[in-house]
Amino acid sequence: MTRARVFTVLRIALALLVVAAVSLAVARNWAEVSEDIDRIDGGTFALAALLVCIPPVLTMLGWRVLLADLGTPLHVAPAGGVFFVGQLGKYLPGAVWSIVAQAEMGARLEIPRRRSAVVAFVSVALAAICGLIVGLPALPLLLGLGGGAATTGWFLLLVVPLLAVVLYPRLLNWGIALVLRVLRREPLEHTLSGRAVLTSSALFIGAWVASGSHVLVLARATSSGYDGGKLLLGTLSGFALASSLAMFSVLLPAGVGVREGLLVLILGPVTSTSAATAVVVISRFLTVMADVLFALVGWAYARSHHLLTSREERVAEHVVVPEDRER
Repeated sequence: MTRARVFTVLRIALALLVVAAVSLAVARNWAEVSEDIDRIDGGTFALAALLVCIPPVLTMLGWRVLLADLGTPLHVAPAGGVFFVGQLGKYLPGAVWSIVAQAEMGARLEIPRRRSAVVAFVSVALAAICGLIVGLPALPLLLGLGGGAATTGWFLLLVVPLLAVVLYPRLLNWGIALVLRVLRREPLEHTLSGRAVLTSSALFIGAWVASGSHVLVLARATSSGYDGGKLLLGTLSGFALASSLAMFSVLLPAGVGVREGLLVLILGPVTSTSAATAVVVISRFLTVMADVLFALVGWAYARSHHLLTSREERVAEHVVVPEDRER
């Protein structure tokens, strides 16, 4: 068995173990968790489902801004087709499947694979950094230090400037060039502009806030007697912190289990462990369904408009064989 196959097997086994552990924890506390889930009425569930559909759109738009800035402007329809379908790769063990899928699909639209791969990688990196920026206020809750304004302010004062440096366009372009040089790839034709980095970062931050909003809606429905300020902090910032940290768990598909565990640690002291568990279970279900829905819609729309076929395939579809004309 090759080394790559061994690592693939290990990733799958690790993902299954994490899923099994999360499932066992939920099963042991199902009586309490089910009571909290029953508190969520149809209107609350529909609102949460609507809010969870906003982040994929904003993330796609941020990815599209970066791609256009590097020399490939795309209409929203083909951009959605490539991005949303490629995003399903994050549910496979490993950290590169989304990048590979987007590069291969982008090649059909005559986007250089190197450019697609760089944009995909930079998008993931920027999204993770923006998630940490939005999530930093919830770090005291995760560390068990409470969610006081003073503690949160110190964390922001110390860490946000360091993260902001990473978004500096010159440093970001230098990092991209260094990675391509190490991989012995040709440099990009264009560098990322400061405007594109700021615009995409703003869209990514909006995506994180929208993601936290659906958790807030669910948490308010499943909890009682909570501190409004801490709940707002634990949901809006806590979801971003848990999700962005889970993005670094490259061995697990879509950070499954890691995000849920961290979010329960953040929300548990604010609400209750059972209520937090109910929230993360429903949240994972909604986010997966949103990803699948957008992938299906993006693929169907792009295929129906011949936006995801190669030039040769498009030409072949319009070629009429002489024999068929006679018939």
